[in-house]
Amino acid sequence: MKIKTIAALAVTTALCAPSAFAGEMANKITAVSWGGAYQKSQIRAYAEPYMKMHPEVEIVWDESSNEAVAKLRAMAEANNITWDIVDVVAADAIRLCDEGLAMEIDPDKDLAPAPDGTPASEDFGDLLVSDCFIPQIVYSTTFGYRTDMVGDTPPTSVCDVFDLEKYPGKRSLEKRPINNMEWALYCDGVAKEDIYDVLATPEGQDRALKKLDTIKDSVIWWSAGADTPQLLADGEVVMGSTYNGRLFSLIEEQKQPVAMLWDMQVFDLDGWIIPAGLPEDRLARVKDFVRFATDTQRLADQAKYISYGPARKSSAPLVGKHADLGIDMAPHMPTDPENAKNTLLYNYEFWADYRDDIDAKFQAWLAQ
Repeated sequence: MKIKTIAALAVTTALCAPSAFAGEMANKITAVSWGGAYQKSQIRAYAEPYMKMHPEVEIVWDESSNEAVAKLRAMAEANNITWDIVDVVAADAIRLCDEGLAMEIDPDKDLAPAPDGTPASEDFGDLLVSDCFIPQIVYSTTFGYRTDMVGDTPPTSVCDVFDLEKYPGKRSLEKRPINNMEWALYCDGVAKEDIYDVLATPEGQDRALKKLDTIKDSVIWWSAGADTPQLLADGEVVMGSTYNGRLFSLIEEQKQPVAMLWDMQVFDLDGWIIPAGLPEDRLARVKDFVRFATDTQRLADQAKYISYGPARKSSAPLVGKHADLGIDMAPHMPTDPENAKNTLLYNYEFWADYRDDIDAKFQAWLAQ
């Protein structure tokens, strides 16, 4: 009863409250995201309800989030910002904020309070990791594996990825150092709490690459989130890393013979930034949209379509069943206690500081 009351209040507030932004607003938003199941969940939970309330508004989607930092740098250099709102991981938000390419946000002014009046700054809490970052979801990067290709003993540890004898066949890994370097050090014997201290040293970086060398010839490198699910569906890899929501879609919606390997899943945050320097009419519209799209009910609604945990505390009690499948979504969340027995929290500050240098080293290693 309490949950229904809160949900009803959130919907009533959103539909009946006047727009928070007076004056002229643009009638088009260019939103940048990642494509696939995640972008579809944003369209269904945020964009379609917003456009229903504002029939004059068109939201156009660009699937360039994996190139957001480079593209925003180029746009700023050309003094031509064509994007209005950009979905990025937390580390990229920190970089964009530090470079002045993303606008700073006042959570309690720019974002809606919780239905009980709790300020947004308290409702999002520690997930507000940058002055420019508006969190949406907690997700994880983890592994899926083909249940029909692993014999009678399915993998239970992330270190099974490095065991070519027990689990022969191709693996897919993302074509970047993030997560791969952490898993490599962990599986080379580095304690979880020491991983980032070791990775900060040239010797630690070399150690991680040496461990990755042991499987390099068996790796298919991916760049887009859709790659590993397709490789698994086609049976081209025995196991591969990707985002847990992509694997949920593959397993539960597409009914592929794939299972999740949750061990050492890497928790991360994803959310919006607003590019700095937008014209006033575009800024007014995007701020109106983001206030709506990140309220308590909207973030809970996204969990009806994909297995990512909402970033607001007040949204968690509203997470229910999948909108189409009718299954309870809680057990499929990366934050579920059964799935979160051994996790690694992505170190945003470390990668904001070391990303460019380690990227260069990793790409040079790939080219060898």
